[in-house]
Amino acid sequence: MPLLIRIIETTADATWTTVRRDLDRLHLGTFTGPTGPTGLFRQVTALTKPQRDLLAKPSMPAPKQIVALQPAPR
Repeated sequence: MPLLIRIIETTADATWTTVRRDLDRLHLGTFTGPTGPTGLFRQVTALTKPQRDLLAKPSMPAPKQIVALQPAPR
């Protein structure tokens, strides 16, 4: 693990504490309707500039904003 942390630090040009703090602010929310058989979707919070910058340094793709989408059953 220390080697992986060091690789991340040198690639991102930031300390592990900064990288972890910025990426820990990324959340996944699950949303459904109020009652009955309703649809469901999962959405990632919008990326902040520091998060976009961290993902861009090693050329990692940003996560999709909508992760899952299930319409209500008919």
